[in-house]
Amino acid sequence: MSAPFEERSGLVPCVTPWGRWYQTLEEVFIEVQVPAGTRAKDVCCSLQSRHIALSVRGREVLQGKLFDSTITDEGTWTLEDRKLIRIVLMKTNRDAGNCWTSLLENEYAADPWVQDQMQRKLTLERFQRENPGFDFSGAEISGNYSKGGPDFSSLEK
Repeated sequence: MSAPFEERSGLVPCVTPWGRWYQTLEEVFIEVQVPAGTRAKDVCCSLQSRHIALSVRGREVLQGKLFDSTITDEGTWTLEDRKLIRIVLMKTNRDAGNCWTSLLENEYAADPWVQDQMQRKLTLERFQRENPGFDFSGAEISGNYSKGGPDFSSLEK
């Protein structure tokens, strides 16, 4: 059984003061480092379509308007090993051209190099979905890949 595309192709994380965030075509992942020994009852996490709020032991860690909309009912958070909070948000717009440039509207932006790498990865992920028999895990992409790359859907098969 092969690994999911995002695991084979590697992550393109955007590092933040509290941890990191990264994305696939469908999801945005947020990893927050918390003090060792943190318990679930110490965590207060609110996930809404365009807003997120996270506090640990009464201290605000992350709060604000998300870069784009998410599906509220499908957002989850978990506490792993009592030292890492992992939040998974499901994007409403799952097009390869929908590469979030920042986690929140005006905070935690990816620098230009990271943004470029994120867009390349999402474009490769789109190609993999459109061509399930091919292995794109070692592929490199160049040329016109902004906004999801070229659209070949109108070509005859």
